[in-house]
Amino acid sequence: MGYYIETPGHTLGKGQIIVKEHGAVVIQRPASYSDIPEDMALICVVHNFLFEAVAYCYDEQEFNAFNDPSDSRLKTWLMMDKKKAEKLTGRAK
Repeated sequence: MGYYIETPGHTLGKGQIIVKEHGAVVIQRPASYSDIPEDMALICVVHNFLFEAVAYCYDEQEFNAFNDPSDSRLKTWLMMDKKKAEKLTGRAK
């Protein structure tokens, strides 16, 4: 696993920053990865108590890892422009 969006200087409130500064939209957890439009990126904000991690779910395997029902951490799901997400995570080539 491995592409994350960083929010320098912030450990909490990262989802709100991604919404405000990068145009992401909060969504309900998708039923499947195939529900995500091709030009959009699925982002999972994982609340780890002392900090949050903003992960780019770039394929079905990554989505399944963050959607694991045995993981009880609170998660917020976002959708945003795929090109922007790939640039922010460094995945864009």
